[in-house]
Amino acid sequence: MAGRSLPTWLYNEELRNFVSFRNFLRLAAHIQIMPVLESGEETLVGGQAVIEGVMMRAPHSYCVAVRKPGGEVVTHAMPVPRMSEKYKIFKYPGIRGLGVLGQAMSLGIKALRFSANTALETGAPSEQKPNEISSWSLGLNIVFSLAFFIFLYKFIPLYLVTRLEQWYPVLHGRIAFNATDGLIRLTIFLVFLYLISRSKDIRRVFEYHGAEHRVVFNFESGRPVNIDNAQSFSTFHPRCGTSFLLVVMVISMVLYTLIPYQGFGMKLLSRIVLLPVITGLSYELIRFAAKRRGSFLALMTAPGLWLQRITTQPPATDQTAVAICALDHAMALEESQGGQLIIA
Repeated sequence: MAGRSLPTWLYNEELRNFVSFRNFLRLAAHIQIMPVLESGEETLVGGQAVIEGVMMRAPHSYCVAVRKPGGEVVTHAMPVPRMSEKYKIFKYPGIRGLGVLGQAMSLGIKALRFSANTALETGAPSEQKPNEISSWSLGLNIVFSLAFFIFLYKFIPLYLVTRLEQWYPVLHGRIAFNATDGLIRLTIFLVFLYLISRSKDIRRVFEYHGAEHRVVFNFESGRPVNIDNAQSFSTFHPRCGTSFLLVVMVISMVLYTLIPYQGFGMKLLSRIVLLPVITGLSYELIRFAAKRRGSFLALMTAPGLWLQRITTQPPATDQTAVAICALDHAMALEESQGGQLIIA
C-alpha cells in the first residue's frame, strides 16, 4: 500500500536476495575470465588471480592467499597430486593438457570460491552467520558460464557467418567460411575482454594477475623472492591463459576447415565436440613455446603477450606481497612433501 514501508524482515530478505544476485553476476564474470588468468603447468610454478588475492600452484600443492576487507591476509593450502601421477593416461602428449587444464580449472574454481567468501566477510559479530557462496549457486554459475561460452564463442560467430554467406558467395568455401568465423570469434573475445576490463572489480583482479606474473618471474630467475625483486619484473608472461586462448582460436580456425559438414546444426555440434582436441593441441603448443622462446612456433604466442596489456596491470606492493605469501605457503607445503621443482 502507498505510504507504508515494507516490514523489516521482508526488507532484509529482499536486500539479501539483491546482494546474492549481485554476487552471482560478479562470480559469473570472474568465471568467464578465469581461463585468461590461469597458467597451468605440472613442472612449473604457476598461478591464478582471484578476488583480492592470488592462487599459487606448485607440482604437488597449492595455496590461495586473499586480503580481507580489514587488511588481514588469509591463506588456504592443500596438497594436490599431479594428474599424470594419479592417472597414467595423462602422461601422453595431446591428452596431458586435458588433465592439467582440467585440474587447473577445478582448483581455480575452489580458489575463486574461497576468495569470494573472504570478500563477503564484513566483520560482523561472530554469532551471525557469515555470507558464503553456496554450492548450488556455484554450480549454477558454472553451468551458466559454460552455456554463455558456447553461445558467445560458438553459436554467435557461426550464426553470423552463415547469414553473411547468403550475401557473399565467396564464403561458400571452407577456408573463407572458417576464417571469417574465426575473425568474428576473435573480435567478440577482444570486445568482451575490453568491456569487462573497464570494471573496477575486474581491474583489481588484473592487478593481482600482474602480481602473480611478477612473482613467478622472480622465482624462475633464481633471485630471492621479495617485493623489491618481484616488482622489477615484467607483468607479461608467455604461459599466461591469455596466450593460451588466442592459440585456441587460431587452432580452431584450422581444424574447423577440415570438418566436412554443411548444415548449421552439425557444424555447431562439431565445434563443441572438438573442444577437448583443440584444448590438447593448444596446450602442447604453449608448452613448446614456453621452453623454446626463440622458435617459430613461439611467435604464435606473441599476440597473447600483447593482449596482456589488458589482462595484466602493474600491481601495488601490497598486492605483490599477497602473491608472495601464496607462493611461500605453496612452496612450504611442497617441501614438506618432498616435492622437487623443475624449472623447464
